Amino acid sequence: MSKKQYWLMKSEPYAYSIDDLERDGQIHWSGVRNYEARNIMRDRMKVGDRSFFYHSNVNPPAIVGEMEICSEPYPDPTQFDPDSKYFDEKSSESNPRWQLIDVKFIRKYDNEVTRDMLKDSGLTEMQLFKRNRLSITQVEENEYMKILELAGAETL
Repeated sequence: MSKKQYWLMKSEPYAYSIDDLERDGQIHWSGVRNYEARNIMRDRMKVGDRSFFYHSNVNPPAIVGEMEICSEPYPDPTQFDPDSKYFDEKSSESNPRWQLIDVKFIRKYDNEVTRDMLKDSGLTEMQLFKRNRLSITQVEENEYMKILELAGAETL
């Protein structure tokens, strides 16, 4: 059995927030249009992996909760919908360009972990800081544990 991996996935809270995920319970993480992020979902994420939910493009940006990867990758249906802002005319159902995974809500943190808190706690080597523009980054197990500590959250 493969070891659980940890991730950080960004969403702008006005587009889709941790509160939305808590309400919905489980969603398709659709609309990723970056090849590297797509490849992470397609090739590296596994069912059972954990991901932090990161509110981006807000002040302050912060890790606000946790979710679990709960599906294998499959074609993102928004790429085929001409009415979707994620439509891709070069993609076809026989040769889809974009993949997604499903995630389910695990918990919302009482204490959000801001970007500054991550820096101040010595986590400056996180991919979040090295690959700032990427919407999905890997989190090392020691970083995951430190973030749980900063959030005041128990290991599940």
